[in-house]
Formats: sequence, C-alpha cells, structure tokens
Amino acid sequence: MKRNIFQIALLAASLLTLLGTASAQRRIDKWERRELRADRHEVRADTKDIRSDRRDINKDVVERRGDVRELRQDRRDGASQAELRADRQEIKADTGDIRSDRRDVNKDLRDRRGDVRDFRQDRRDARRN
Repeated sequence: MKRNIFQIALLAASLLTLLGTASAQRRIDKWERRELRADRHEVRADTKDIRSDRRDINKDVVERRGDVRELRQDRRDGASQAELRADRQEIKADTGDIRSDRRDVNKDLRDRRGDVRDFRQDRRDARRN
C-alpha cells in the first residue's frame, strides 16, 4: 500500500515537472536564434582575441625586463654613452607600446562586457516573447 502511494506521488510529481517545463519553455523563432548564435560567437571570438593580446603584452613585458637587465649590465661594464642612450630609448619606446596595448585591451574588455550584457538582454527578451 505504501509503495503504491509512493509510486502515485512520484508519477504525479514527474508529470507536474514535465508540464511545468514544457509550458515555461517558449519557442524562439529561427531568425532570433540565429542572431543570438552570431552574438555568442562574436563574444567568444572577442574573448580569444583579448587572451591572445594579453599573452603578447606579457611577452613584451618579459622582453623589456631583459632589455633593462642588459642596460644595467652595460652600465656596469662601462659601455659608451651612445649605446646606453640607444638602450634607454628602446626601453622607453617599448614601455610606450606596452601602455598603449594595455589601453587597447582594457577598451576591448569594456566593449566585450557591453556585448555580453546586450547578448544576455536579447536572450531574455527572446525567451519572454
């Protein structure tokens, strides 16, 4: 007897769950789904680009550290003023490039955040309609 009641309750709960999900899930039309997919792919591509840019920046920073180390070693070894000046100018140019690249990455991150926000809003709207 207890087993039958349990089975009936389990069957009723599963039917209610199935009906609830079926009624809550609305169809998104084909064109809207295509737009959402394109937006999702765009966000993923932007994420990959940002990761790649960050890796490049980190490589440049390591390279610049090596240049600074070289400059210090040249100072200790008594290199000519012209050589030291050239090394300093190279380090200064590299520093400017790294700062510029970081600004670009930060701008890309802000744009990506906006794209993600827009995608989520569009997805919510598509599910409501």
